[in-house]
Amino acid sequence: MADFSTITYDVSETGVARITLNKPETRNAQNKRMLYEINDAFDLAGHDTNVKVVVMAAAGPHFSSGHDLRDQEPFSEFEPVTNWGGFDAPGQEGHQAMEEELYLGLCWRWRNFPKPTIAEVQGKVIAAGLMLVWVCDIIIASEEATFSDPVVAFGVNGVEYFAHPWEFGTRKAKELLFTGGIMSAAEAKSTGMVNHVVEREELTGFVTQMADRIAKRPAMGLRLAKQSVNQAEDAQGLWTALNAAMSLQQLGHANARIVHGMPVDPEGAKTIREDAKAG
Repeated sequence: MADFSTITYDVSETGVARITLNKPETRNAQNKRMLYEINDAFDLAGHDTNVKVVVMAAAGPHFSSGHDLRDQEPFSEFEPVTNWGGFDAPGQEGHQAMEEELYLGLCWRWRNFPKPTIAEVQGKVIAAGLMLVWVCDIIIASEEATFSDPVVAFGVNGVEYFAHPWEFGTRKAKELLFTGGIMSAAEAKSTGMVNHVVEREELTGFVTQMADRIAKRPAMGLRLAKQSVNQAEDAQGLWTALNAAMSLQQLGHANARIVHGMPVDPEGAKTIREDAKAG
């Protein structure tokens, strides 16, 4: 079993693997190490024939506050999973390589993981927190959970795994991106993004019950059902749309480098903090 420092990983007797983000002191902000540890945990679950279902959960009051902008750990500490390289190249070249690998590359890999996955969500899910729940097949949220992507304030189009129109619907996606607004768990359920909303104290039990129920089905049937639904979505153009949005993401970063001398608009953080204080 891998020795994890940012997540925990365990497998129940019923064949349910549980990946838990375990940096509650930072509201589970994602750095490179956490993302690669999540990937390693998925690999463990994928190659373990006893695992039938994977649950992604988080310790503490909030699921994830997004990217850890303080992360300075070099890529040399990790083994890339895509064919992108040149992470230390100057300008937008290195930045694109980093985002293609860490965000789009890892997320697409998890989205196509050949076993059912469930996101167990509580508290705030902000920006890059969305990419972790959106790759899962089923999302169960506590009633106080909220979802938001305020990063248009930084001069980019949104979080790098840009599934917003697919998850929120086109007009709600535009509203939330334009305003930096927040979607409640109840509204997320009404859009189809969230499967069930439950009371906080019932969240883990509800998820466990559903995961155990799924785990009773044959692995082959579950795999084929997941592939069939995913391929229907692929036929509608999801992968093409994600790649197109990633290209526009790079345009936003490049523009900020020219205008502000850095990859994002420096006023963005102030705008987001002011919106948060205003509720």
